[in-house]
Formats: sequence, C-alpha cells, structure tokens
Amino acid sequence: GMAVAAVAAAAELLLRSGPLDILLRERGWHRVQAELRQSSLRLGGEGPPPEADAWDGLSNGSPRARSPSPSPARPGIRGGSPGTGDSPGPGAGGLGDSPGPGPAALPDRVRTVRVLKQEAGGLGISIKGGRENRMPIVISKIFRGLAADRTGALFVGDAILAVNGAGLQDATHDQAVQALKKAGKEVTLDVTYIQEVTQYFKKPSLIADLTWDSLMPQSPYLGGDSSGSPNHSAKDSKMFLLKMCYVTRNLSMSDPENRLFELRSPDGRHAIVLRGRDAATAHAWFMAIHGSIAALTPQVLVELREVLGPSCRAVQHLGWLAEQLKMEGGKQEWKPVVAILTDKDLLLYNAVPWNRDLWASPCQIHPLLATRLVHSGSARSSPSIGSELMFATRTGSRQGIETHVFRVETHRELSTWTRMLVRGCHGASELIKEVTLGCTWNGRDVKLTINYESGFVMSQGGAMSDSPNILLQYPFERLKSSADDGIRMLYLDFEGPEGELALDLHSCPKPAVFVVHSFLSAKVTRMGLVV
Repeated sequence: GMAVAAVAAAAELLLRSGPLDILLRERGWHRVQAELRQSSLRLGGEGPPPEADAWDGLSNGSPRARSPSPSPARPGIRGGSPGTGDSPGPGAGGLGDSPGPGPAALPDRVRTVRVLKQEAGGLGISIKGGRENRMPIVISKIFRGLAADRTGALFVGDAILAVNGAGLQDATHDQAVQALKKAGKEVTLDVTYIQEVTQYFKKPSLIADLTWDSLMPQSPYLGGDSSGSPNHSAKDSKMFLLKMCYVTRNLSMSDPENRLFELRSPDGRHAIVLRGRDAATAHAWFMAIHGSIAALTPQVLVELREVLGPSCRAVQHLGWLAEQLKMEGGKQEWKPVVAILTDKDLLLYNAVPWNRDLWASPCQIHPLLATRLVHSGSARSSPSIGSELMFATRTGSRQGIETHVFRVETHRELSTWTRMLVRGCHGASELIKEVTLGCTWNGRDVKLTINYESGFVMSQGGAMSDSPNILLQYPFERLKSSADDGIRMLYLDFEGPEGELALDLHSCPKPAVFVVHSFLSAKVTRMGLVV
C-alpha cells in the first residue's frame, strides 16, 4: 500500500517548489529544495554539488590520485594472511598505496561472484540507487560476517549488473530488492566497481534519515538494516506523504518573524520545522500544504471506514487541532490532538486511529448531546495574519462543566468545525431522541425522561407492574425556567400546580442541563427559526 502510494505521489502534478530551510537537531538550519505535490512534500538536501570536491575536473572523469577508495568490510582478508581479520591489508588504503587486489585494482572490469545465502541475514548487503534515482544498483553496505562479506570478493561501491544472469540495468530500487530476495540460496552476481558513486555513501543522509511516521510500513531491506530504502538515492532527499499530517504554526517554537511552520507526522510523534525566506513565503507554503492535506480528508474518511468497518460508519469529520492546556503559573501550552466527529461524540486521539484497537481507545470522549459550542473566532487580540483562531466547547459531565479550547489554523477550518459541531449536536438530538435520569423528588425515587419530541415525563415504576406510573408530563414549551446548583440539584418550573420541581439527581446535574439545551436548540433550528 505505502509503496504504491509513494509511486502515485511521485507522478502527481507539481504544485509548488522552491528553497526552504529545515531545522536539524545538532546541526541548525540546513537549506533544502522543497517540492509540493497533491499528496506529498519532497525535501532534497542542497549544499555544494557533490562533484565539486571529488574530481579534478579532468574531462574523462578519472579520479585524483589521492581520492580515498572504500575499504572492504574486513580489510585483512584481502591482504597477506587471511587469518588476521583486523589489520588493514593492501587495497584498504587510498589509491596512492600499492595497488593490491582491493577495489583500486578492479576498475572497469566485470567480475562474477558466487554468494551462498545464509538462513539468517540473507545476502548481508544493503543497496542504493535504481532507475528512479538515475543511479545503477550499488552495494552501499556489507555486513560483517554475513554471506557477501564471506566471499571476500564484494566491495562497497560495486554496481550489481545482473543477478543469476538477469540484468538490473533498468531496475527500480524495489525491483532490485525483489530480484535479490527471490534469487534462491545460491546467487551469482555480475558486478563492477564504480568509483564515481562512493562519494554518495560517505556524505551523511541528513534528510533521508529523518525519522517519520511509525504507523506506516518500513521499506524492504536485504538482511541487516533498512538503509536500502528508496530514500537513499544519489540525492539526499525524503518524501513525506501528507495524508493526515498536521501542518501548524507557532506551536512548539516562538516565531517573531512569522517565517516558520511545522509538519507533524500522523502518529503524532515526529515533527519537522521549516523556515521560509520571509513571512510571505512561509505563509504561501503553509497555506499550500494545508490545502493539500485538507483535500485528502475525504480519502481518509473512506479508508477509515474500510479499516474500521461498521464502528466507523458514523464519522462526519476529522482533522488535527491543538488543544489548550493550562499549565502552572498561568502559562498555556498547545497539545496536538486528532479530533473525530461521529454522529454521537467528539472523540480526541493522540494519533490517527488507523486500526480498531486505536479507534477503541480515544483519550477523551465528549458526548455531543451534552456538549455545546461556546466561542468561535480569533483570540481576543485584533485579528491579524498571526493571531490564533479558536473555538471552545463546554461539556456537562459528572465532574461538572468541562471547558475545552481548540485552536485551528485557518478561517475556513474554523467555519467547518463550527458548522459541523453545531450540526452534530442537533443531529445527535434527533438520533438519540430520549434520555432517562434516575432522581429523587419529594422523597420518592422517580425517573425523569426527556424526549426530543414529546418533552418531559416524570414516572414511578411500580414494583409489580411493567407499565410505569406517570406522575407529570409537560411539553418543552411549558418549561418556563430551569436552574441547578452545580452539585446534584436540578430545578424545573413548568408553572404547574406542583410548583417548581426540585430534583435530586445524586450526581452533577450539568449533563441533564446540557441535554435539555441541546434538544431545545435542535428543535428551534428544525422549526427554521435559527439557521
């Protein structure tokens, strides 16, 4: 699935490209070339072109005398006595040394090497390159003690021309991986040592090695480690698939110049910080990436429904938000959350719930029937390009009223969430229709049923009979006032002969108050009085 997605992403239309800076741990800012497509952002490391320091500018491209040659994985094996595994033998030094039987003596010659695969570790090599990287398939690592190393005849920097006689000249990285995996126990490799590409292996892969989403399958490798992934091409680059990423501003770093934005992974664990040349550039990049992510949301809904089955049928909307956390000393922090609106609840997760186990354990559940939107707009400061857009909800819970403040990134996002939440609360009223609460009235244990259509019914269940004894019944329009003490009492006044009803709910009355509010709000909207 992921490999297919990556291939499809590479074929998409280029929406935007240009230089950005990325903040690398321990290295500071690093210039990258960014390319945005509909479903991916590719970052390629810039810096001096690799040719500049490796060649003397000779027209035939022959290396300088002192250009270092890669040492074989176990240098001693090539030299005098095969037993001394650790002393560097001839050929392990630079090309200027005596030309021993190491790679230096092997330019331009095709060698055929037979490798016996081991049970564990396969061939024991990693490869780089492939047609998509405009590079031959080249051995980039030889793991000590494994099959390739034991031949004593393969080197880092060997291009693999054929596997068991089948040519790899036009193979993509993945095709080469498959050819090597399926080659059987005894593998014959046609190889030739190419000096030109070894510089790519020595250069650190600053961008390609960035850790990213853990929920996505890793790329294949040939025993040893996964450094044979397609990211390790001649160019130090990495493609970030945008589906369910979170692009945000002013979340984890102060940004007085308005030049920064960050991209966070769908699993909520990784982030990259990017910087534009100026505020306008950063804003344009941010809006373009945000737009691409938003456009992928319908596709995410379809995929979630497929993975989660019937339990996900009711997802109306989802996306990343930042929830405000109150810290000690009045400080506030923003915590990224995935908010999912279903037909009955607002669910909050720390990561995209791509499987049923994750789906079944949200970190917060706000029943829509007991939730209402209480604020929507920019923060109290005057709206400007950097001002925060927020909405707030209140939920009546057994602990009292919970207020949650969420931050969104754009005005369009704010209006979508606002509309969806209000509609969701009304939808939940029509869907759930009825709530029953046990309570005490005038010393009697009674049941208060609040029905979306018919209003309030107070009843007392007879011990023997199934049909409850109805004590009071009022439609919504008879309710003149309602109040509560915030602890356990709910007061309803229908101006009936019994006077104001004082109902002891034995727990916080706020859920009941919020349900009454939701039902009334939904009824008023349905009557067309409020849009």
